[in-house]
Amino acid sequence: MNLVRLIARVTIGGLFVGHGTQKLFGWFDGPGLEGARQMMDKLELRPAKHHAVAAGTAETTAGTLLALGALTPLAGSLITSTMITAIRKVHGQNGLWIQQKGYEYNLVLIAAMAALVDCGPGSPSVDRALGIERKGNRWALASVALGAAGSALAIEASRRFAEPQAPAEEPTPEALPPEEPNQGATGRFSRNGNVTGRDRVGAAAA
Repeated sequence: MNLVRLIARVTIGGLFVGHGTQKLFGWFDGPGLEGARQMMDKLELRPAKHHAVAAGTAETTAGTLLALGALTPLAGSLITSTMITAIRKVHGQNGLWIQQKGYEYNLVLIAAMAALVDCGPGSPSVDRALGIERKGNRWALASVALGAAGSALAIEASRRFAEPQAPAEEPTPEALPPEEPNQGATGRFSRNGNVTGRDRVGAAAA
């Protein structure tokens, strides 16, 4: 039994389940989906609701998989992706140290995920029980790379969505249909194609 790895998996995985359900359902005094949507909007991650659902789902799924030791490299990549996005959109501008709300904690979690993927979930775990445990340097590096790519794609998609659409071009005079000639229309304002003085008075009164 790999007790230390089990403690690490359950602790980190459980906390991520908590963060995800805070966003999705408002559990554990969380903001709920509307609060998460507002947060994403402030971070210019748009459409904000889609990003809120994606972040909450990724954190809940990754935390559950990690705690169970199931598809551990995938769990590591999902957590890495959310942490890289947090660094790029929230903490990166504040520097490294957590006292200044920097990205120190996010970096520690990324390193912890790489380490767990490198050594494998151990026993007990779903991966070990099913004989699908994948571990080692290559899997760890692939997990980090996949997480970085996922974060980059999400931010780029948000940027493209937020770009203003070019206004429709005004039609040029050549593109406008030719005006139909006056066919001698009669009626309230004209007689034989000409506006009479009496009609002008009536038109002004109208």
